[in-house]
Amino acid sequence: MDNYNTLGHNLKRGIINYCNKLGKGLNKPVQKFISDMIYGAIASKSAYLTEMARELKEDIALKKTVERLSRNLMNMDNTKELTENYFDTVKSNFDEQTVLILDDSDVSKPYSSKLDGLCRVHDGSTGKITDGYWFAGASALTSNHKQPIPVYSRIYSSVEKDYVSNNTETIKSLEFLSKHFSKANIRALDRGYDAGYIFDYFIPKEENFIVRMDGNRNVIFEGKTILMSK
Repeated sequence: MDNYNTLGHNLKRGIINYCNKLGKGLNKPVQKFISDMIYGAIASKSAYLTEMARELKEDIALKKTVERLSRNLMNMDNTKELTENYFDTVKSNFDEQTVLILDDSDVSKPYSSKLDGLCRVHDGSTGKITDGYWFAGASALTSNHKQPIPVYSRIYSSVEKDYVSNNTETIKSLEFLSKHFSKANIRALDRGYDAGYIFDYFIPKEENFIVRMDGNRNVIFEGKTILMSK
């Protein structure tokens, strides 16, 4: 990362330290790619590769820089290591009072017909079925930060070869939380999670959780069946 002249010294040092932590244990080309992407995104304030590439100011044609970044993105197979490294950088903010918020959603791409792996998703904003990707994520709410801290995210497609189901992807996020957080940390879930497989996961593990239920659900309390809306 050679072009920090527009950024303050402290910010430059912070970015370098952060990139070093994310790239821990990875090979040099991957570490450089991570640094280029993070610096490019911050300097350009954009998620477009062309804008990021301009900020890198490499002594080659802009097209070549974009192709390099694109190629590295396509060949990126270190996501597990990156996730673990990222978690290591933020875990000092968490304690047993930390609340874990799960949010499965979608990334709608109705006008992007040529993107790889596009599948049909339910657009939560419009209620329509459109092209896009599914998203499984979890964030941690702490007393030290006004905004939740992301701890797990995965964008996936139902047309991928290794795709099983959306429920399977949700379970992966729950397993990540089980591995990295205490049972005492409350898992907070919205109405989309009020399904049997969620309770089947939490109850045997004795993990604390709160699920907002739909009003048409029945629960059994002290041997009596009660409609949630009552």
